[in-house]
Amino acid sequence: MKNFKNKYLLILLLITAIPATTLAQSATGFGLKGGLNYNGNGDYFESIGNNAQHPDRNVGYHIGVFGKIGNRIYFKPELVYTSTKSDYNDDSFKMQKLDAPLLVGLKVLGPISVFGGPSIQYILDTEFDGISINDVEDEFSVGLNFGIGLNFNKVGIDLRYERGFSDNEATFINNNGIGTSRLDTRPEQLILSLSLIL
Repeated sequence: MKNFKNKYLLILLLITAIPATTLAQSATGFGLKGGLNYNGNGDYFESIGNNAQHPDRNVGYHIGVFGKIGNRIYFKPELVYTSTKSDYNDDSFKMQKLDAPLLVGLKVLGPISVFGGPSIQYILDTEFDGISINDVEDEFSVGLNFGIGLNFNKVGIDLRYERGFSDNEATFINNNGIGTSRLDTRPEQLILSLSLIL
């Protein structure tokens, strides 16, 4: 009798879980997202011949909007404002940019999905050790995003890795006025996001 009750309870749980899983996979539309970035930009060279200084990683943030089209296989374009900071010894490099990831995702199991795609990036502002940098080689660049997400009806959370494809350097005169320095503005970061379909 006890085994019969356990089997009955298990069947009841499965029956209620199937519609919940379907609901978790069905939300499409437009929404808001935001979260934290654990980032480090590229290497810093104090002069043309110097060895590279690798950045200490810092926590930044992002906020933006997105659209989601599709169910099991979906397309998710985003437009996100991102603020990052990297430290090089006593100096810090800050960057604000607009990111436009164009992601394709696949639901793999229940609310779990995997996704990836290119990200078009436009640099809005850069600052190194309190000095605004205007000579970024290319304000537009392309990177790659890929990661894993959990979607529960209209709420989602995802963790992704982002990396710029090509070097994108800023060149500027050193603080002491002697020589030039180079700084790679290419991002490399882990991004944790919370999203809500409206």
